[in-house]
Amino acid sequence: MSSSTPGKSGRTAKTGEPGTTGKNVKAAKAATTAKAATKSKTAATTAKAAAPRKAPKAESHLAMVRRARRINRELAEVYPYAHPELDFRNPFELLVATVLSAQTTDLRVNQTTPALFAAYPTPEDMAAAVPEEMEEIIRPTGFFRAKTKSLMGLAAALRDEFGGEVPGRLDDLVKLPGVGRKTANVVLGNAFGVPGITVDTHFGRLVRRWKWTDEEDPVKVEAVVAGIFPKSEWTMLSHRVVFHGRRICHARKPACGACPIAPLCPSYGEGETDPEKARKLLKYEMGGYPGQRLSPPADYPGKPAPALGAE
Repeated sequence: MSSSTPGKSGRTAKTGEPGTTGKNVKAAKAATTAKAATKSKTAATTAKAAAPRKAPKAESHLAMVRRARRINRELAEVYPYAHPELDFRNPFELLVATVLSAQTTDLRVNQTTPALFAAYPTPEDMAAAVPEEMEEIIRPTGFFRAKTKSLMGLAAALRDEFGGEVPGRLDDLVKLPGVGRKTANVVLGNAFGVPGITVDTHFGRLVRRWKWTDEEDPVKVEAVVAGIFPKSEWTMLSHRVVFHGRRICHARKPACGACPIAPLCPSYGEGETDPEKARKLLKYEMGGYPGQRLSPPADYPGKPAPALGAE
């Protein structure tokens, strides 16, 4: 018999070398199959990574309204003491202070108005002022010549057209020199209890950041927000949003990491997200510093602002 005939073991009787049948054939097939599967899986993964990601699902109007109202409820818990940050004792003082607040801080206005109201306590007094003397008093607020002209003009209008009293209607207020819709809503909401939305720079910036609207025009912003909330919320909503904008959600570097409504904010991450670093950005009572009012409400948790020259 020939010594080269393969045996049952798959090895040749003559040499004992591996043959091409049995377990070795199965192993070769398994290796080939595994290699092909790996290659197929890698190709699928690459194709999936290269495919464009689906854009996040657009928020419906109803979902936005619900989120907006929840933000308002959250802010009400954070700022239960929210209030107008201008010192005033009557509608006339609030009207004058609001006109003065253009292009300056409420703090600077509050530091200036004590002397102003001591000199001109009524519209009649202010209308009869010597312009140069009033300019000197309100100089710290900036644009003092233009503001003096506006204040004397509105004081004369109050004296001549409204019997020396501030009117409680929007249409009447906006006719006064230097009084726009924002100023009128501040006076109506805080001196007369008439609901109004005050769209200042803080309010407009935050509602756009929260994606309530993308409108830039204050009147359009007011109309959109008025459609989201009931009238009973308008005035306090304005205070809460402005408070949040001044204390946490700053224009240039919002303190995202210290923001109590971060989970509801679609713009989270625009500012500092590290909690420790974010806390250092907090302002006014949130950061342990004085507020803007020299005479804040009794429930205000912060420190009163210093008088002019005492900073």
